[in-house]
Amino acid sequence: MTVKLRGKIDSSNAAKTEAEINEQIAGCNDEIIIDAAGLEYISSAGLRVILRVNKAHASTKVINCSPAVYEIFNVTGFTEIIDITKAYRKISVDGCKVMGEGANGIVYRLSPDTVIKVYKNRDSLDEIQNERDLARKAFVMGVPTAIPYDVVQVGDLYGSVFELLEAKSFAKLINRGESVEELAKQSVDILKTMHSAKLRDGELPDKKAEAMSWANCAADALPDEVGAKLKALFNDIPNTNNMLHGDFHIKNIRRQNGENLIIDMATLSMGHPVFELAAIFGAYIGYGCIDKEVCSDFLGITDEQCSDFWKYTVKYYFDGESQNQLDKTLKIIETVCYVQLLWWMLVFPDELKNSDKIIEFCKSYLTENLPKLDKLYF
Repeated sequence: MTVKLRGKIDSSNAAKTEAEINEQIAGCNDEIIIDAAGLEYISSAGLRVILRVNKAHASTKVINCSPAVYEIFNVTGFTEIIDITKAYRKISVDGCKVMGEGANGIVYRLSPDTVIKVYKNRDSLDEIQNERDLARKAFVMGVPTAIPYDVVQVGDLYGSVFELLEAKSFAKLINRGESVEELAKQSVDILKTMHSAKLRDGELPDKKAEAMSWANCAADALPDEVGAKLKALFNDIPNTNNMLHGDFHIKNIRRQNGENLIIDMATLSMGHPVFELAAIFGAYIGYGCIDKEVCSDFLGITDEQCSDFWKYTVKYYFDGESQNQLDKTLKIIETVCYVQLLWWMLVFPDELKNSDKIIEFCKSYLTENLPKLDKLYF
């Protein structure tokens, strides 16, 4: 049930307004949506009307508030009592250059100094708010990232606006001839900053809980003994509070005014760094286990550059580790990657071409290598 408010509500018309609202919602057991798009002002008398509606219908929410009206609700504490949202500025991306596309959104160049990430899901407001909260959390903890400063409406979709003046992804910098090794080293600096952030229990989503779903699914596709060991080894991975990005690769690292930023914080979580390194290996090498072009096409660099970027990432992340220990660590990382990849192809077989061949590769790799491992962490 939607109730539309217009004009001003104050002591002169609050009683009449309340009577009209009650008449409209009489007998309604559904959610009450108060559309404030036409509301210019609301006094304390009007606020008490909204409060009484909310007491009678606990699922009441107020939408499309102008900045001035929203400020009244906010200052008086109503935003802590009722679900109240602002009206969103409407913009068009017609003619805007596409800068990149991911699973949940498309990034456009909106102006010389701003970009907009338009989310593909029509019901994305909660997702947008979550990503904004995660970006703020990471920024406060010292992780260099871009924080969205506005939420806008694009047709029937929503988007986040970022200030990214002349920002260029590491993928573009590689294509312009910059050193793969130096860029990998710089990416590791960001990665180590994230992984060293001190988080409290439950402060971010638990990556291990997600990873156990990979293991349980993958185990069903493997011989019983191998599957049982897989679940046991995943269960033994320590529960740590390291901050993890979850989608860390050269398309999500950008240089702006000489500063490197990590973007796309929707996948932020916490857990052991083995999950992060496995995903990074997947982006550069692992997902191309059957067709190398899967990685190079996605990242926009050559196969050789993909391999080199991973090689230098390992070099600087595990700086000082002996070659013997490094070989063991790499085998662990690859194994975790192929467990996730097997799960991915079993659950979403249309996400990559040659999914049947990828499944067989992962099953063969895990069947051969899991019996040789006594742990899946470093």
